[in-house]
Formats: sequence, C-alpha cells, structure tokens
Amino acid sequence: MIDLIFATQNQHKVQEIAQLLPPHLHVITMGEAGITQDIPEPHDTIAANAHEKSKTIYALTGKNCFGEDTGLVVPALNGEPGVKSARYAGNDKNFDANINKLLQNMASFTVRDAYFLTVISLVWHGKTYTFEGRCDGIITNSPSGANGFGYDPVFKPIGSDKTFGEMLLNEKNKYSHRRKAVDALLTFLNAQVAL
Repeated sequence: MIDLIFATQNQHKVQEIAQLLPPHLHVITMGEAGITQDIPEPHDTIAANAHEKSKTIYALTGKNCFGEDTGLVVPALNGEPGVKSARYAGNDKNFDANINKLLQNMASFTVRDAYFLTVISLVWHGKTYTFEGRCDGIITNSPSGANGFGYDPVFKPIGSDKTFGEMLLNEKNKYSHRRKAVDALLTFLNAQVAL
C-alpha cells in the first residue's frame, strides 16, 4: 500500500482522482492528515502553483505527497483564464461568476478553441517529479449540464457532442486532462514499486 497526501481542499478534485487510482494507492486528504491551512497559489504558471502545494505539504509532514493545479486556457483571450481559472471573476472562487465572465469575454469570438491543462507535482522521498495532462476542446455559447465543477458546463472536448457538465464522471475520464496526468503519475509510481 502506498500512502500519498493530496495537497488540496477541493473535494471535487479528490473525488475525480480517487476514482482513477488502483486499490494499492491510498490518497490521504489534507483534512485526514490534520492540515487545515489554505495553500497559496501565488505563481504565474500552473506548474509553479502545483509545486507550491506539494512542497508546502512535504515541508509540513515530510511524507510523500502530490499537489495538482489545473487551468483552462483560451488562446483567443491570450491564455485567460489560465493560472487564474479558479479566481477569474474574484477571490471567492464562484464557478457561475467565472463562467459568466468567460462567456462575456468570448461573446465576439467565432474561434472558441480552448484546452484544460493539469500539472501534478509529486514529492517522492524528497525528490520532485512533474506530470502533465491536456484536453483540447471548445467553449460553448452557453452552459449545459449540471455535473462536474468549474468550467465543465461550457467545455466540450474534441470527439464528443457533450460538455463535461453533461457527462458522468466515468465518461468525462475518457477525455479528462486530469486523468491523463494521473495516468502518467501512476506509470511512475508503479515503476518505483516494481524496483
């Protein structure tokens, strides 16, 4: 059994990642580890914020852990919301307000390409490793679906006629940026265990 502390307070992310992991990998939430502080995301890249999370938890516990950061990137908006995806419309992290701001900012665009980027930063026995996952798609003209979280109701991945918000979690995981990053993490961990 491998224990890993997941450096997040976001229960949606815990749920998504937990469904992707094999039984021999046990994710410990920050709450279960007795950590209640909010980890800042002060950096200007998704990768740097993921590293901030894992390094903070490792400094507090000295245990194997990982942090994750995800952003929605819209090239037509010069990469917005990007690293500020969760706080796009303000520091209260209001999903509906973020979606409304995104749709308003994209109102005049016909090219609506976008992608989600997930970066996982793993601290494994004191060394840091990075894993990425990306999902390309488009931003829809209006929200559709009540599943998922964040921008899921307005993001339609390439190859699907549904938004993430219209998909059940197992269906979303066929396309998900987060699943791709987790797959890369698992490949690494499985190789370590086999050594």
